[in-house]
Amino acid sequence: MKNLSASLEQHFGHSQFREGQEKVITALMDGRSALAIFPTGGGKSICYQLPGVLLDGLTLVVSPLIALMKDQVDMLQKRGIAAARLDSTLSASEAGAIYQQMKDGKLNLLYVAPERLINETFLERLKKARLAMMAIDEAHCISEWGHNFRPEYLRLAKVARQLKLPRVLALTATATPQVADDICREFRVETADRVQTPFHRKNLHLTITPVSDEKRLGVLASQLKIAKHLPAIVYVTLQKTAEHVAAHLQRAGMSAAAYHAGLADDVRSKVQEDFMTGGMQIIVATIAFGMGIDKANIRAVWHFNLPKSLENYQQEIGRAGRDGKASHCEMLACGDDLIVLQKFTHGDTPTQNALQQVVDHLLRQGETFEISRYELSVNFDIRPNVLETVITHLEREGLLEPTGSRYAGVQIGFQQTRAQIISGHTPERQKFLNSLFDSGKQGRKWLTLDIDASAAEIGEPRERIVKALGYLEESGDIVQKPGGLRHTFRLLSEAKNRKPVEVAQWLGKLFTSREQADIRRLNSVVALAEDPGCTTRHLLSYFGETMDSGCGHCDHCTRQPAETQSLPRSIRRSISTDELEQIDALRRERHAALRAPRQLARFLCGLSSPATTRERLSKHDAFALLEDVPFEDVLAQVESVGK
Repeated sequence: MKNLSASLEQHFGHSQFREGQEKVITALMDGRSALAIFPTGGGKSICYQLPGVLLDGLTLVVSPLIALMKDQVDMLQKRGIAAARLDSTLSASEAGAIYQQMKDGKLNLLYVAPERLINETFLERLKKARLAMMAIDEAHCISEWGHNFRPEYLRLAKVARQLKLPRVLALTATATPQVADDICREFRVETADRVQTPFHRKNLHLTITPVSDEKRLGVLASQLKIAKHLPAIVYVTLQKTAEHVAAHLQRAGMSAAAYHAGLADDVRSKVQEDFMTGGMQIIVATIAFGMGIDKANIRAVWHFNLPKSLENYQQEIGRAGRDGKASHCEMLACGDDLIVLQKFTHGDTPTQNALQQVVDHLLRQGETFEISRYELSVNFDIRPNVLETVITHLEREGLLEPTGSRYAGVQIGFQQTRAQIISGHTPERQKFLNSLFDSGKQGRKWLTLDIDASAAEIGEPRERIVKALGYLEESGDIVQKPGGLRHTFRLLSEAKNRKPVEVAQWLGKLFTSREQADIRRLNSVVALAEDPGCTTRHLLSYFGETMDSGCGHCDHCTRQPAETQSLPRSIRRSISTDELEQIDALRRERHAALRAPRQLARFLCGLSSPATTRERLSKHDAFALLEDVPFEDVLAQVESVGK
């Protein structure tokens, strides 16, 4: 332990470990896998960064966040630690240099996104490297019963076994006991090496304020005028709400800006940078903001809208008060938010017919085949992340096996004239390059190549074209923008023993169970908001912790309300006769994208889908006609008319 402490100070400048870190690191150094469940800001990164320096071999860090990868790699490199990241922002030459470092054994830590681990070529590179450990950040994403399930995470346990990794570290800030059990089972973590530190942070003062929709903007603005509540994050559900709230605060003379995925990259980066450096005091954000953000002096976190789960709530309030000073966390609780949140859950559930069609399509392919996930998503009207879940389940059932991915086409930007690029090559290669460039379609700025079509036209292997373009990019002669990503699969023998209709029915039950679990998570948020007892104790019990008494510093402990208070809600409205006539007229238009009751209900609730987007139906007068009506009511109405 003295050696570990000395290494911690030598490499990272910390004089001592935080709670739980030493136990996790000791397990890893002894060759065992571990699970670290630490609250947001609890020091998870050191648990793999220090072993990554001390162990003999490469530590592979799997993270879904490019921003976090970049920040951590920059920090490690400044400390003289050999770290790198592979992500979509790197050029071919930059990635090639990292591959060479891997091959030469000169890297301590390599950060990658989980999607990269389905690439067969990359896996082959890893098999040739000396691997010491895999660290998996946001490990709760592996669990179908977690709040943020990501299908690509389901493959990680299989990959770890394929690579014969001696140890795996799973890390998360939000795992319920059931989710933690899933993680331990998948990565074979023993009970003794499942390390959970307390979620209770005494400096966070939790407040829940029941408020009607029309009053909460005024409540928020009045609270944000209090200097001790700044800087602050205000979380909202919708992008348009972020813009509306930020504009209101700006008009009130406050330093505020909106942050959401719909903003241009440069605008979003500028907003984040201004907030991080103190140039702006209030950021009004969707959940797109916060992951990997390390700002120690955030004094308050508001939930203007209800969070979609207690896992999200716990993670988001954890961004306040990382410096240990008192911080305010307030939820402006209004029952009207449930309509929108429930719609998001229902909107992701595919129709049974869509599942039947996509399964039938996939299981009736040849032994090896190639797909465009984008095309499948549009053709079968299944959202891309849901389609990815379908494919991953088929993999886990032993029906499909991914074999790699490739781009169907590429846009080429010439950095000098064609004549200058070609002049330095042999006559045979000049002929090849001229033929290749002639096979493309020249635009004002970019030359577009369909690689397979070009290969057929000029009579050259695809591999030679890809290799030649890579060489030209490394030489600085061209830049490439790949497109049309396609994935290749192998149909396994087990697929012959399964009927597509039965597989689709099994998948339908899984998605229905998932939908019900998400609704239960949302109901857990309501239960917290309406509980008259200690808010902290209620929250901790959800994550498997117990408290003998109240925390003494949440609003309920300091004010002690006498009884349960229901959340304010607007009167639930019914569907009017005029609206029923509009729906009937829409049905008579016979749009293929609105054939199934669930498709039509989603459309009326304002939820777009791949098929409605393709047919440009979002501009239809009936789109979002019933956006303020609960999804269940709309679906019931549509189904009753269709009978």
